[in-house]
Amino acid sequence: MSENFQRMIRLANDTFQVHNDPQQLDVDDEIIARLQKLHPETLAQHIKGDGPVIWVLLIPTTAEIMKYFIAEKIGENEMLDRTQPGVTYDSIYLCSALTLPEYRSKGLTRKLTIGAIEKIRKDHPIKNLFVWNFSKEGSWLSNAIAFQQELPLFERPR
Repeated sequence: MSENFQRMIRLANDTFQVHNDPQQLDVDDEIIARLQKLHPETLAQHIKGDGPVIWVLLIPTTAEIMKYFIAEKIGENEMLDRTQPGVTYDSIYLCSALTLPEYRSKGLTRKLTIGAIEKIRKDHPIKNLFVWNFSKEGSWLSNAIAFQQELPLFERPR
């Protein structure tokens, strides 16, 4: 396992602490397979040297499911359970964007995320972006992406 991969796993655990919150997705091979059935661009990464330095996870879904999530009626796991492959999606959940410290503030995460969103938008009429921010950097990123993509941004309270 590469050093960058191990650092990214630690960063994910430190940032989200998914083992303490059953509403959050604990991304494993099964979750990755389910996401890929929704759209191949749900997972994006930037690799430098011996492994990933940026990971982005997006979940395309419907506005109806988005509204339940924003209203705190469902969590990430139930959102994914309710989102079925093969339907038309009109909303994207920016689930996570993780960047190793030495690659932050360079625009790489924003560029990677926008590229993935644009590919999803080629297949689906995306009209909304929504988030559940865990950091001020996440808030800055989601606002910049929403502005650049001309999408309204909806945020679940923290």
